[in-house]
Amino acid sequence: MIFYDCSTAPNPRRARMFIAEKGLEIETRDISIAKGEQLSEAFRAVNPQATLPVLVTDDGLTLTENLGIAAYLEALHPEPPLTGRTPAEKGQVLMWHAIVEAQGGLPIAEALRNSHPSFAHRAIPGPEDHAQIPELAERGLARTARFFDLLEARLQQSVFVALDDLTLADIAAFVFVDFARVIKMRIPADNTATRAWYDRIAERPSARL
Repeated sequence: MIFYDCSTAPNPRRARMFIAEKGLEIETRDISIAKGEQLSEAFRAVNPQATLPVLVTDDGLTLTENLGIAAYLEALHPEPPLTGRTPAEKGQVLMWHAIVEAQGGLPIAEALRNSHPSFAHRAIPGPEDHAQIPELAERGLARTARFFDLLEARLQQSVFVALDDLTLADIAAFVFVDFARVIKMRIPADNTATRAWYDRIAERPSARL
């Protein structure tokens, strides 16, 4: 297998952490988004959508989304389980993963891509250029603040986001909370449950990759 990564971007980091939590060693190729390497002809031959991460399996299958990569690796290597064991657990993990992506990941990306000079004309990932919309950056900041509230409410009830142990949902939430620094947002001081959860995950070897 070949894993196409980007050491500075949040979405590839989610896959990188998942791979590490599985204890897998996969050939990795780093693609620099800062240098625009995802738009190169060579990389677009791998993924025409010019997005990361990408996992190319030994059978030549190309997986370009975190959920697809996680599902594939979980099926091949079920231990430790990161997407749940029972039907109920699997449903909860995917539900919380979807909530985290929609309520956390997307607003942070919206705020960053519609405000940072590096993303001028690159407000949406992919092969096509899109102009920034400042109003979307403002909305992204407001939605990110609500995400921190949502996460705190959940973590006051549960040690981890979806189940009693770390899962795919925690990996996504941790990466997004960490990446929110790029829009100058951090865990609010009063969100003690979120801080305790974040600190526990930050101590894991996968979080240091």
